[in-house]
Amino acid sequence: MNYIELFAGCGGLSLGLESIDGANMIMANELSPMPAQTFAYNFFNEDLEVDGLIPERIKWLSSQYSVSNLKLRLREDPRTYPELNSSNHHTDIVDDNLNGKLVVANIIHLNQFLRSNPDITEQLANAYGQGSLDFVSGGPPCQSFSMAGLRNRDCDKNSLPWEFAQFVNQVRPKFAILENVTGILRAFEQDGEKYHAWVEVSKAFSEIGYVPLCLHVNARFAGVPQNRPRFIMIAVRHDIYEQLAPTFNDAEQRLFESSLEFFQSVQDGNNPGIELLNYHDVVNESDLELFTNSFLANVVIAPVEHVTVAEAIDDLRFNGELAEPSEHVLNTAEILGHGNLINRDALTNHEERANGELVQRRFRLYQVMQQVGNGLAKEVRSVLRGALGIISDEAWNAFREHDYLIEDGTYIQFETKREFLDFLSRHMTKKQTQKALDAHSPAPAALSIPDDACHYHHDELRTLTVREMARIQSFPDSFVFRSKVTTGGQMRKFEVPQYTQVGNAVPPLLGRALGLSIQNLLNRL
Repeated sequence: MNYIELFAGCGGLSLGLESIDGANMIMANELSPMPAQTFAYNFFNEDLEVDGLIPERIKWLSSQYSVSNLKLRLREDPRTYPELNSSNHHTDIVDDNLNGKLVVANIIHLNQFLRSNPDITEQLANAYGQGSLDFVSGGPPCQSFSMAGLRNRDCDKNSLPWEFAQFVNQVRPKFAILENVTGILRAFEQDGEKYHAWVEVSKAFSEIGYVPLCLHVNARFAGVPQNRPRFIMIAVRHDIYEQLAPTFNDAEQRLFESSLEFFQSVQDGNNPGIELLNYHDVVNESDLELFTNSFLANVVIAPVEHVTVAEAIDDLRFNGELAEPSEHVLNTAEILGHGNLINRDALTNHEERANGELVQRRFRLYQVMQQVGNGLAKEVRSVLRGALGIISDEAWNAFREHDYLIEDGTYIQFETKREFLDFLSRHMTKKQTQKALDAHSPAPAALSIPDDACHYHHDELRTLTVREMARIQSFPDSFVFRSKVTTGGQMRKFEVPQYTQVGNAVPPLLGRALGLSIQNLLNRL
């Protein structure tokens, strides 16, 4: 199963794919040197921080610095990569052998390079003599497609899915897998017109001869301890679709019904809209049946019992009696071939976060709010942000049952509502996004910033470590994250530190499930 991964990040999707027998990475591409450093360390055993190292399998397409200045490259702003063949342009690609390499470059430059080097393009398309190219996968960042983004139709970042399609058109794999944020499914309006980005992306792939199957999946259904909904498009080259169609069962025929109609309309020169194309949502009972009874069955191995946060990370607590090693991680380790849990004290990326006393007291309050429930907790949040000065008796009766960390480092239960309100007034904050994790549920999706959530356990008044966040994403403990741990200020615009690498990654178990889905189809050809 020969594949190319674009927008590879630190390698979550690749890790899942590599766990499948017969998977063979022909080439990978990543924009930022920070996650590329993690990718190189784990997949190529190349430590880019070793003085004097000349990497063998990680190649910069364009950099301001020569390969002898690797330390500067690792902190280079990707927005400043020189144009190809410009006067200050340094490249490591001096021959046509990109087989098994990670190319650090923006996708626009990579597409330009391939157009200028048809021999290399042909080699990639032929998987360097190892058979044909089976699929290209990747998650092009689309910040303005997210609900937190600008949702601007003309945003430069929205060009990346189209660059992804251009790359696919050059190497012509049997399949393409595009992963994106769930916000791509929501309509946005500009100049009085509504647009659906997922439909436009599907149109781009239809124009180059690929039938787009659009899915709304959730990583928790694939055994990941995180509620992480994602848009997935599996684009099937039309001649491959025609070979596969006779093998489809009823569920698979229904999956592709609107996709084929949409594809044919685009091929006929029409400009179809959302009325002609459906996406299948795993949370809908009728669609779930289609997933379960088709080549997508591995994406829904856990439709009922989902893995909880406590099952994933409870054995990593620093204080109190340790839980048994996480069965979830042991299973993950076995599947991904990375061995069993190592000694907790020897874990990488598991340094305890130093949170101040005020923050710890607030974290304990968040833990109680999570246990009380969102309805009554809203009243307390209103007091914390200064919008209210009182809470109802119902809320007070719920909160008085719990203990709280106070200024002298001890825990107490408040005797009166007034005492509790005075405590809240000393811990007011305008930051309303923080909350405690629920030990008995999958983690929320938004965990790319370390301050987003605090630990669920009474004795762990802190944010999560990189390792704990990696567990929640289903990374095995032997996967090591490299580069800076976190960043801030203007550096956030281009740096991708460890926490962000984890948060941006495709969960390896979801990557494995998608790879198995493609393998199922390949076995029918």
